[in-house]
Amino acid sequence: MANFTVTKSNKFKMLTVLAITASLSLGVYMHTAKDITISIDGEEKNIITYKDTVEDLLKQENISLTEGVYINVPLDAKLENNMNIIIKTPKTYILAFGDKKVEVNSVENKVQDILKDLHVDLGEKDYTYPGLDDVIAPGSEIMVTKVTEVVEEHEEVIAHEKIVRKNNRLDIGNENTIQEGKDGLKKVKVKKTFENGQLVSEDILEEEIIEEAIPHIVERGTKNILISSRGNIRYIKAITMIATAYDLSYESTGKRPGDKYYGITASGTKARPGVVAVDPRVIPLGTKLYVQSLDGTEDYGFCVAEDTGGAIKGNKIDLFFNTAKEVKQFGRRKVKVYILDNR
Repeated sequence: MANFTVTKSNKFKMLTVLAITASLSLGVYMHTAKDITISIDGEEKNIITYKDTVEDLLKQENISLTEGVYINVPLDAKLENNMNIIIKTPKTYILAFGDKKVEVNSVENKVQDILKDLHVDLGEKDYTYPGLDDVIAPGSEIMVTKVTEVVEEHEEVIAHEKIVRKNNRLDIGNENTIQEGKDGLKKVKVKKTFENGQLVSEDILEEEIIEEAIPHIVERGTKNILISSRGNIRYIKAITMIATAYDLSYESTGKRPGDKYYGITASGTKARPGVVAVDPRVIPLGTKLYVQSLDGTEDYGFCVAEDTGGAIKGNKIDLFFNTAKEVKQFGRRKVKVYILDNR
C-alpha cells in the first residue's frame, strides 16, 4: 500500500481547487437568475426569479389569469432577463349608440383603445364622448355618435308676391286685379346630417330657379267721398249690387192690411220710402246707406237698412216705394250702394 502524504504544498493546491469549483458553481447559479417586470393594469412589480417559463413565474407569484385577460407573451415562453410581462384584466363599460345601450368588456382603459378592442370602426365625422384620448374608469359610459350626410334634391314652390297699389279714383273697399299672380318653381339641393339615424340639420347647398314667380298686382280703392247733387258724401265702402223694388202690396210682402206685422220691417220699424231690405250678412241692419243709380236715372239716395227678404241674399238690395206703379217702373237694375261714414 502506497503512502499519500499531504504536504503543505498539496494542501494549498486542494484548497485552491475547491475555491475555484465553488466560485464556478455560484457563478452558474447566479447566471440563471432573471430580472423580470410584471405590469398588472398599469401597476408594476420587479421580480428576481430562477423560473424557466412565464407560466412558472405566474404560479410562483400566485397570479391566475381569468377568461378574457390579456397577456403580451405566451405562457410557455422562456423567461429572459429584463423581460416585461404586461397583464390587463377585462373591465366593464357601457357603450351607447343614441338610445341604444349595451354592456361590453375590454382590457383597455382609453376610449380609442376600447373601441379598437371591440372592433368599433369610426368614420371621419363620427365622434365620441368622452373623447378618444380620454382614459375612463370601469363602469363608465362611452357615447358613440355615428354621423351620416346625405345630399338630396327636390322641387320647391316659390310663393308669388301680392302687390297692392292705391287708386284714389277707385271706391274705398274695392279692388281691381291688374295682373294675376302665379307661383314659381325652384330646384333645391340640400345636405341632410343624421346622428345615429336622427336628422339634426339641413343645409341648402344650391338653388336653381326653374320658373320665376309672377306677382299678383291689385289696385285698392282709396276714394271715400261721393260728389252728388245732394252734396259731398263720405263713405267707408261701396258695393255694386242688383236692386229690386217693393211696396206694401200682397205681391211684394205676402201680407194684406190687418195681417200681423203688415207694414212692419224686420227691424220693427214702419215700412216707408228710404227703407231698404238687405242680406244682414253683407250689410248689418241699421246701416245708413246711399244708393246711386248707374243707368243715369235719379238716385234712390239716402236710406237705412231695416228690412230683410227671402229672396234678398248676397249682393242684392230691395228698395221700398209707396206705390206699385213706382215698383214696376224701377224694375231690376244695377246700383252702387255706399255704406256711409257716420263719424
